[in-house]
Amino acid sequence: MPENPLPKPSASARPRFRSVITTVLLIVISVLIVRDLLVRRWGGSAPPASDVVRPSR
Repeated sequence: MPENPLPKPSASARPRFRSVITTVLLIVISVLIVRDLLVRRWGGSAPPASDVVRPSR
């Protein structure tokens, strides 16, 4: 059998497609994490309400 030094077109397309999907997902997750941190840092001026109930006097 003769050896073909070039890979099949479908063999190189699939890993490239997967790497693009992986890169896009990592970028989206990073953006969401940074946005969440920024919103928590500068978003609300009032502290969150406490779940502790104080007894009445």
